[in-house]
Amino acid sequence: MHYREPFNALLTGPAPILALAPMQDVTDLPFMQLMSGYGGPDVYYTEYFRVHATSTLEPWIVDAITKNTTGRPIVAQMIGNDIAALVRTAKQLQEYPIAAVDLNLGCPAPIVYRKCAGGGLLREPKRVDAILGALRHAVSIKFTVKTRIGFDSPDSFAEMLTIFARHSLDLLTVHGRTVLEMYRSEVHYDYIARAVDALACPVIANGNIYSAARAAQVLELTGAHGLMIGRGAIRNPWLFHQIRQLQRGEPVFIPCGREVLAYIRALYDAVCTPGIRESAQVQKMKKYLNYLGLGVEPTGQFLHRIRRVTTRADFFAVCEEYLGHDQPMPLEPFALPLTEKDVMAGEHG
Repeated sequence: MHYREPFNALLTGPAPILALAPMQDVTDLPFMQLMSGYGGPDVYYTEYFRVHATSTLEPWIVDAITKNTTGRPIVAQMIGNDIAALVRTAKQLQEYPIAAVDLNLGCPAPIVYRKCAGGGLLREPKRVDAILGALRHAVSIKFTVKTRIGFDSPDSFAEMLTIFARHSLDLLTVHGRTVLEMYRSEVHYDYIARAVDALACPVIANGNIYSAARAAQVLELTGAHGLMIGRGAIRNPWLFHQIRQLQRGEPVFIPCGREVLAYIRALYDAVCTPGIRESAQVQKMKKYLNYLGLGVEPTGQFLHRIRRVTTRADFFAVCEEYLGHDQPMPLEPFALPLTEKDVMAGEHG
């Protein structure tokens, strides 16, 4: 089918695959469509479908699939540990215009891993083996996995790679941190390189890719077939375009402050839910600005002030003050500390 052929070509093509990470409460249809206007990734991943014995497909995630106007393939991600329910859901999802089915083995949110789902499954390799075996049999299109390198340590990663190889995955995405490291530590790119060496399928590198130069470095370090970017794309929607420019040897576009401000306005309009209270919408925007704000200025004052506004007028007044200029803004993160609350507000994929 037409939406699967482009993805299949990406798996075998020479150019690195650029994927937008599945981020819970972020990578919905409006956000995907907004990203496509800035160059966009080669492939989108949905927020995860929560799968359990009585689960049904979340309609807003289905919308991201059926109303996808980006022109790029989309992969449906599942999270859960009930084999029968996962098989049932995978079969349902294949009736929709998706390029692949993906299983989440990496979500570091405690509310998820305490239920032995997402990254929590990495504590039970035998259970993962059984799940992958059942899903590989049930999925007739491309079947992919997104994982971390372990739960509390990478000691079991070699065993996990053996399991992944056994089930002939079509693609593996590796976030180079353990579950308990969440987003705080340095990314262990050497473990991603081990996956590249160990597996016959393409491997995508994930974790802390914040610029075109960093993307090139990660590809060199890991030998990966592509990159998956989450929080870096929230901060800098031009990032996929910039990576392609650098690879082609072209000058890399750097937005100015006013262009970043225009992106924030477009983001506000895109993710605004009709009928939602203004204060709730402003609060929602703070989740995105937690990441974008790291690239605005080095003192932390922008984020400090944004986190305290309650009205749309005050929100954009602060944004205007810091971004109403024509100076270039690379949007690379300054070394500001993230609180635990900030970390959990973002990428759970």
